[in-house]
Amino acid sequence: MYRSGNPALSDATFDKSSYKEANWWDEESNLMSIEGVAEKTGILLLITATTAMMTAFSMPEASILILIGLFGGLAVALIVIFSGSLNPMLICTYAALEGLALGGITWFFEVGLELPGIGILAALLTFLILGAMIAIYRAGLIAWDRNTQIAVTSALVAIVLIYLISIIGAVFGFHVPYIHGTGPWGIAFSLFVVGIGALCLVADFDFIEKGVERGAPKQLEWRAAFGLMVTLIWLYLEILKLLAKIAVSRR
Repeated sequence: MYRSGNPALSDATFDKSSYKEANWWDEESNLMSIEGVAEKTGILLLITATTAMMTAFSMPEASILILIGLFGGLAVALIVIFSGSLNPMLICTYAALEGLALGGITWFFEVGLELPGIGILAALLTFLILGAMIAIYRAGLIAWDRNTQIAVTSALVAIVLIYLISIIGAVFGFHVPYIHGTGPWGIAFSLFVVGIGALCLVADFDFIEKGVERGAPKQLEWRAAFGLMVTLIWLYLEILKLLAKIAVSRR
C-alpha cells in the first residue's frame, strides 16, 4: 500500500501479525468495515465540535483551554501513534482536546480578526472537500501509486520544514516572507497546502479500504477514524487560514 505519510496510519496498522487475539479474525461481524469507520469518525467529529463550541462560547476568559487543547492533543496523539493504541477512550480524549484548541483558534479568527462566520464556512468547505475526494477516489479518477505517494510526501516534508523555520524564526525575530502574508503568494501557498491536505484524505481513504479488503479486525476502526481526524483537523486549520488571508486582502 502506498501512503501519504500520515503517521496515524502506517502499513503495520492493519498487519494481522501485530495482534494476538486470533479470534478477532474468525467471524465476519468482527471485521473492520467502511461503515464502521464512518460511524466512529462521526462520533469523533461530534466530540470535537462539542468541545470546540464550549471553548468558543467561553472565550476570552477560557483562553487557557486553547493551550490545554494544543499541548494535550499533541501528547495524546503521540501516545496513540507510537503505542499503536486502539483504546476508544484515548482516541475520544484526543478529539475532545483538539476541540478545545479549535474552538479557541476559531474564536480568534472570528472575533479577534473580525471575521464572523469564517469558522462555519471553513468547516463546510472541509466536509465538501472530504466528500469530493471520496467521490473522486471511488470514481477512480486518481491513481494512488508510488509516484503520487512520493510527490505528496515530498510536499508534506517541505510544508513541515517551512512551518518549523517559521516557528523558529518567530522566536528570533525572523519572518519567512510572502507565504504567510495576505498577498497573492500567501494565498497561493495556502491553496497549495489545502490541495496537499485533500490528497492526503484520498490516500487515507484508500489505505482504510485496503485494510477492509485484507480483513482487519473491527477494533481498528477506531484507529482508522483517528487517522482521518488528524488529516481533517489539519485541513480545517489550513482552510481557516486561507479564508482569513482572502478576507483580509479584500479590506
